[in-house]
Amino acid sequence: MKIRSLIIVFLLTCFSLPVLGQKEVQLLVIGGGASGVSAGIQASRMGIETLILEETPWLGGMLTAAGVSAIDGNHKMPSGIWGEFREKLYAHYGGPKAVETGWVSNTLFEPSIGNRFFQEWVKEQTSLTVIQQAIWKEIKHEEGKWKVVYLKDQEENIVFAQMLIDASELGDVIASLKLDYYVGMDSRDRFGEQYAPEQANDIVQDITYVVTLKDFGQGKDMTIPKPKGYDPTVFACACDHADPTSFDDPTNDCQKMLNYGKLPNGKYMINWPNCGNDIYMNIIELNPFERKEALKEAKLHSLRFVYYIQHELGYKHLGLADDEYPTEDQLPFIPYHRESRRTLTESILTLPHVLDPFKQSESLYKTGVAVGDYTIDHHHKMNPEAPEIDFIKIRVPSYNVPMGSLIPKGSTHLIVAEKNIGVSNIVNGASRLQPVVLGIGQAAGAIAATALLEGKNLQEVSVRSVQQNILNSNAYIMPYIDVNPKHKHFQSIQKIGATGILKGFGVPYKWANQTWFYPEKEVSEFELAEGLRPYYTSLSNYWSASGEMLTISFLHGLLREIDDKIEIRDLEKVWLEAGFEKDLFNLDQRLTRLQVAVLVDNILNPFAIPVNLQGLLED
Repeated sequence: MKIRSLIIVFLLTCFSLPVLGQKEVQLLVIGGGASGVSAGIQASRMGIETLILEETPWLGGMLTAAGVSAIDGNHKMPSGIWGEFREKLYAHYGGPKAVETGWVSNTLFEPSIGNRFFQEWVKEQTSLTVIQQAIWKEIKHEEGKWKVVYLKDQEENIVFAQMLIDASELGDVIASLKLDYYVGMDSRDRFGEQYAPEQANDIVQDITYVVTLKDFGQGKDMTIPKPKGYDPTVFACACDHADPTSFDDPTNDCQKMLNYGKLPNGKYMINWPNCGNDIYMNIIELNPFERKEALKEAKLHSLRFVYYIQHELGYKHLGLADDEYPTEDQLPFIPYHRESRRTLTESILTLPHVLDPFKQSESLYKTGVAVGDYTIDHHHKMNPEAPEIDFIKIRVPSYNVPMGSLIPKGSTHLIVAEKNIGVSNIVNGASRLQPVVLGIGQAAGAIAATALLEGKNLQEVSVRSVQQNILNSNAYIMPYIDVNPKHKHFQSIQKIGATGILKGFGVPYKWANQTWFYPEKEVSEFELAEGLRPYYTSLSNYWSASGEMLTISFLHGLLREIDDKIEIRDLEKVWLEAGFEKDLFNLDQRLTRLQVAVLVDNILNPFAIPVNLQGLLED
């Protein structure tokens, strides 16, 4: 009996031990690219136990592992984690001028430095774990939790999570879960975009296997062996129109072509669209083995261009950087994907919402969680079958990405980030850029964390709660370039802007589009009354506002129509606390948009009035 009892105790002990390789977290992020690492940092900062699974040894995705280390856009909107990343670059290289090395961007850096920053950054987060060189194999949602099986060092492991973010490069998670998504160009009728082709197709943007070259010094011959299939005529026009933004001044300047992506420390990002290393292939629906095989040609194409630069153009001293990527071929870990699957989400950001956000039936701008200013830019030069679309004519202002674009239709515990969010094919040409994707990732982390902290699913979580958490992280929800997070009243302007009570002024401008708040501009009585009317039923029959400029006296009277307990001393109290000049507080004082935003925000707090994912007031 004694032996039998010992056996029973032994078996019970064995079965109570934790299963090897199992882990449980609140949030799991698939992909440590630009959006994934940003999501993980944001959620961890909000106290959420987070795990990132990343296939490569690097973090940062297109910014680092793909070598696209020249930032496109958001130079005047240093939103959240993007702004923090840029400050790290400034500190490392010696200020803004030290990273203005190439003419394509205001911010260029060595990919390995970007990776180092991300690696150090995640280690600083007490609630964040990163497992790299890990490949997920199976994902299921069962018994109220996500169960993800992944391989690490050839061993199977399991992680359970309450919330999941798909931050993969091509939207592979949503495909495995059989969610609805789009690939390729949308038809004109799908989203009512006049510039779209009549029929939908599966044509995606050209991809690029970026190369980082290094100057080894004059006299050095770093010419690589002639790659298989080399044909110099393919690259013959590479130096023509060396500046693609200057169509009226064609040039033939090979050094200018190289300086496009000139990096600090004598390096060059080779990511050249004009007879360069762009290549067309759609590998989205291929399996991992098929993708790897297809990408061999993309690598070869880039190496052929390198050989052309060295052999034909005479830049023999420029060779593959030997201190960037720890890969056998000295090329990046992954290619630059400009498109992935695009998920059918609760909101779809389409061209009309970007062109004229304040005049749509859905007020998606009110639900903004990330911002962008880069123009709509599509690469289709390497596919002669791609329908011709003149993207230069699609002039847009800066814009924001709605919260609903990150939530798959009907989803309760899955969020999308990276380039798989709910946007049209045309809008993806702008939303795919690095700072926007960093912002999308930060927003995804904030959405997940807010839902988990409040014990709600994604269909229940408040848009305004998420936006407030984003604002608290010094990130933008409205794309106003003239009031940045260092401004004392940044949050008031962002919140009043997100209500639509005071609207911004959009300006399509070159390759860095704009939306202005104009804080010092005066406000008319009618403008404010019209802005407030949708939020307060007491103003539905109020027509006493004219085109005269708004004064403190009129504002007080208007506010009393909403709440008759508001006294003039309430306005004065907010005025003084805001730091406005004491002597200017008098009944006849005309008010600026900044002053109105601060007064209305602090006295009425209309931002607290709930809106749904379409930006409409909740019933």
